[in-house]
Amino acid sequence: MSGGIHAWHGLRATGAPDAGMAYLEPAKRPEELIALAWMLEEGSCRFYEEMGTKEKSPEEVALFQELRGDEEKHKSSLLKVYRGLSGKEPEPGFLRSLISPESGDDYLEGGIRLKEALEWSRGKDLSHILEFSISLEVNAIDLYIKMERRVEGKEAKEVFLVLSNQERNHLKRLSTALENS
Repeated sequence: MSGGIHAWHGLRATGAPDAGMAYLEPAKRPEELIALAWMLEEGSCRFYEEMGTKEKSPEEVALFQELRGDEEKHKSSLLKVYRGLSGKEPEPGFLRSLISPESGDDYLEGGIRLKEALEWSRGKDLSHILEFSISLEVNAIDLYIKMERRVEGKEAKEVFLVLSNQERNHLKRLSTALENS
């Protein structure tokens, strides 16, 4: 860390390619991966919805509303892939029947409990919320890359690739908002 970016000489972090895969362990089959991704998108959707209701500038409210809308679109994409893989329409509650967190809690893309994230956000300024949101999006990118590697089928792989790219766009938008805050 000494010298910061000015001392960097192109070194990269190394580690096993499956680092972080324990997060995916409850989900083995493609349908379970889709259900897990959908639940994480739902949690992030609810987090961004809540962040968009706090007292903020119109630009900040618009950013969180856009992110929430994107997460809703991601859920729709995942349901389409589920239909394609399973060949059937999902029944109410099908997601939790495929994979259900032991605690029954809702989670964000970073694997953080929604309840804890909302409690943490109380009283935090925008820069802290943006930094936290950035960490969620980085985790989402990583998760979707790993899911894309695990699923079979061109369409399913493509959806997770598209989702990881969309999460990269979220990362850029949040980073820009943080720079401007």
